[in-house]
Amino acid sequence: MRFSKMEIASHRLEADVTGDRGWARANHAAQGSTSQGARRILGGVGAFEQAGILVSVAAIFSFLNLRFLKLPSAIGIMLLSVVGSLAIILAGVYFPTIRTGAAQLVAGIDFHRTLLHGMLAFLLFAGSLQLRTEDLSREWDAIAVLSVLGTAISTVLVGYGCHWLFSRAGLQLPLLPCMILGALISPTDPIAVLAIIRRLNAPRSLEAVMAGESLFNDGIGVVIFLTLSAALTAPHALTARDVITLFVREAAGGVGVGLAGGMIVVVLLAQVDYYQVEILLTVALAMGGYVLADALGVSAPIAIVVAGLFIGSRGRSRAMSDKTREHLDMFWELIDEVMNAVLFLLVGLVVLVIPFHVVYLLAGSLTIVVVLIARWVSVAGCVGITLLWRPRERGRITVLTWGGLRGGLSIAMALSLPDGTPRNILLVCTYCVVVFCIFVQGLSVERVIRKVCA
Repeated sequence: MRFSKMEIASHRLEADVTGDRGWARANHAAQGSTSQGARRILGGVGAFEQAGILVSVAAIFSFLNLRFLKLPSAIGIMLLSVVGSLAIILAGVYFPTIRTGAAQLVAGIDFHRTLLHGMLAFLLFAGSLQLRTEDLSREWDAIAVLSVLGTAISTVLVGYGCHWLFSRAGLQLPLLPCMILGALISPTDPIAVLAIIRRLNAPRSLEAVMAGESLFNDGIGVVIFLTLSAALTAPHALTARDVITLFVREAAGGVGVGLAGGMIVVVLLAQVDYYQVEILLTVALAMGGYVLADALGVSAPIAIVVAGLFIGSRGRSRAMSDKTREHLDMFWELIDEVMNAVLFLLVGLVVLVIPFHVVYLLAGSLTIVVVLIARWVSVAGCVGITLLWRPRERGRITVLTWGGLRGGLSIAMALSLPDGTPRNILLVCTYCVVVFCIFVQGLSVERVIRKVCA
């Protein structure tokens, strides 16, 4: 009996979903000798060496982008990173040690921990520090509806849409993993959105909604993801009461920690006029606040966003001199630029360790279509609700749909899925959506804004 390539790929996906890892173990064994050679080449590459390599490559790519490509920094660095990774993969056909060595180096970086328990604190604080709180307060209702209701609607639509579309294409992926995929990519990514939004000439109200939604939909997104992940690995472990408690603890607790930390630091800032110490206090708030929120079991990202907004408004106006404000802005702008460069470099390098198969790429392409449709429906529904009490704004649905970018956070959460789950296909689908968002939506959102808001 003969099978088509798609049938073989479908059987492979089904084996992955049900936990049969025989083919993966065989593939790993076949590459054993090459991997051992790569380990000998890499030797004892530690955290400092990894950081040195990443920062050096990010600096070179930043220069090349500024000098030749002239794209937005985040997009240019990620493009060069993806192209470089693909070149290494092609070179690996003839020189396997090169690809294996590079993949081993990337695999040695805990992307999930590096981003969610390291870089994210700096990126969120730097981004929220520059936002206008008065604009956010004017759009608080739209931000709240999109962050909570919009994320929930999109998660359900992506889950059921992917499940239906995958089954029509012959890909047998159960509903629950599809719902997890929806939870992974429904929340917009604050890092990606803030990196792109700075160069947009959108109306201030739209910029505020885009930034605010991306900063605050983390709470509902994390709760949905954790709930569905727990249901996948331990069915019936969570009740509805547990889910509500988790959401309240994550969101409300994060806001409380952020406000408390921000207030304490503002009091300290008001008692000194020495910008070096004042900047150090804000660094302590970003790092210490994130660690404290994590230790308390509340949303660390929300805590840092709230703290950054508080320092950017109350702290900037009441507790800082002009000289301190100038140095503070320069410092955090530099931190933001360096961290973004390294992050988007890492996102591009993930290509080296993602298990690409034809069936996975097909699923990823279908996911892009479903995500765009789900985003439009959820945004249109939420905007329709807010029209009950606020005037209509031209182009809001289109801009919010196309400007809802996903980025490294979605990939980090996908990488955190445990073994024994359909992790590989969810990771590839997530990565395909992120690449489409950054390269296609990120490069065209400015033209869309000019067209619909003119």
